[in-house]
Amino acid sequence: MAAAPLLGWGAHGTWLHRRLAHARRDPLTGLLTRDGFTARAERLIRSHPEHVTVLLVDLDDFKAINDTHGHAAGDAVLTATADRLTRWCGSHGLAARLGGDEFAAVVLDSTHRLDDLRAALHEPVPYAGALLPVGASVGASHPAALLLTEALSAADRDMYTRKPNGRTARRR
Repeated sequence: MAAAPLLGWGAHGTWLHRRLAHARRDPLTGLLTRDGFTARAERLIRSHPEHVTVLLVDLDDFKAINDTHGHAAGDAVLTATADRLTRWCGSHGLAARLGGDEFAAVVLDSTHRLDDLRAALHEPVPYAGALLPVGASVGASHPAALLLTEALSAADRDMYTRKPNGRTARRR
């Protein structure tokens, strides 16, 4: 008789674990959310502090895509960006959607490949028989002994120096 309650708690624990894992994934892109990303990114930084690059990616003029082509087109751009970032990270890093049109990644030994990522993120996105022009600003930080929050802040500063049209101040 004692096994029955234990089975119930075991099943409940499994269900809760799955729900938590699902909550740590963005439903549109499948990428980690900020919560799911933070613990894993911090672990990667601690285990390889000299070989890690932290990236922040912000889509340029994303609002114009939504306003001109609709939210489904914006979703297609977000999904394509997530796919491109995930492919670029490969098995040596992890990617996340922090919210809206902002993404982050932590990856090992990436400096020589940043131009490849920037090029991939500027490829047009196919949608409804058309090619949507996209652009993204990418900021990078090499945290060494920094905390993830400090590395993301440094990447954010770097990203905004790279924004098109000379925009160096945050838009929000």
